[in-house]
Amino acid sequence: MNIDEKYKKAGEIISTAGGTPLPVSDTLIKLLKHFIMEDEVDFIAAFADKKSQTMEQLKQSSGLSEEEINKKVKALAGRGVIFNQPNSKGIMVFRLLPLFNVGTFEYKFMGKLEKTDKDKEISALFSQLFVDLNSLVQDNYDVIVPMLMGTPPVDRTVTVFENKPKNEPVKIVINEKLEAAKDRIVPSQKVEELIQKFDEIALGHCFCRHYQDMLGTPCKQTDERETCFTFGKSARFTSEQGFSRMISKEEALSVLKRAEEAGLVHKAYHPNFDTSKDETSICNCCRCCCANGVDHMIAPISNVTNFLASVNEDLCIGCGKCVKHCHTYAAYLKDNKKAGRKEDLCIGCGVCAHFCPQNAISMIEGERIVRIPPKKK
Repeated sequence: MNIDEKYKKAGEIISTAGGTPLPVSDTLIKLLKHFIMEDEVDFIAAFADKKSQTMEQLKQSSGLSEEEINKKVKALAGRGVIFNQPNSKGIMVFRLLPLFNVGTFEYKFMGKLEKTDKDKEISALFSQLFVDLNSLVQDNYDVIVPMLMGTPPVDRTVTVFENKPKNEPVKIVINEKLEAAKDRIVPSQKVEELIQKFDEIALGHCFCRHYQDMLGTPCKQTDERETCFTFGKSARFTSEQGFSRMISKEEALSVLKRAEEAGLVHKAYHPNFDTSKDETSICNCCRCCCANGVDHMIAPISNVTNFLASVNEDLCIGCGKCVKHCHTYAAYLKDNKKAGRKEDLCIGCGVCAHFCPQNAISMIEGERIVRIPPKKK
């Protein structure tokens, strides 16, 4: 097998490592050559049948010694290709990461970049990969999008807003499919509570805004860049590899406060998209850069939320601030110049309520799954 065939095989293996499945293309192969060296590509083949392995398992699947494995893992982890952290029993586990969502792309742009020719080339290749993926989805829209609309939620919105006394609560009906999950552990609904859960917190650059900076299209919403949090073993991994830095709870809360004032949306991520497990990370997303936002989505947005915005028309003055700040275009002004919201688009982030000068918007509790398809072009 020649080297190009080996990279193609590595691409096929990485494409099934989780995240977003990818067709193996010339663009993908060029990207892999930036993150996996020629003397490492055979090692990726060891993960063909099992993406997470202990040292003993990896010695058997790779045929390498422990010393050789540790050397390769150290290099690949530093490029965001392999995640190496102990499990709950203290046993070191080596997990092959997907190219993105969440994997190599996120870790690459979470760290500091110098805008070298190499970094610019990597950014351009990712840009081409996303163009290719978008074309693939659009060309097969009637097959791919309906299928993806049924997948589990990728992230969970954490509200920034608490109801104020003058708002009247509105009852909503919880989706019957979610009623069966009512006895499971309910994750923190307010981002401040979430921060207090963790002793290990790391802060890195927003990879979406950092990536757009590299393309020469900086964020229109905020100058904030260090807004990406990881927790627990994810915090240890990202800080050990230089993708982030460990911070205190006080600094984390300060960053979150600035994010809220910029109108960013808190999105939490859980292992294997299972919201009954502790969060691994929080993104603070803008509308103009976020890859999992309405303006940039390639595949459907699939989001779990515990809140729904509700407008008190008696208090609303029709200023339109909620419309201006809404990330999913759920907010709009009705014919009577009062604010309205489209329930099927509302992800319950609370940004509209945060900016409402009249306190006319309340956040009503009730778990929902929101799925928003990309536009068919």
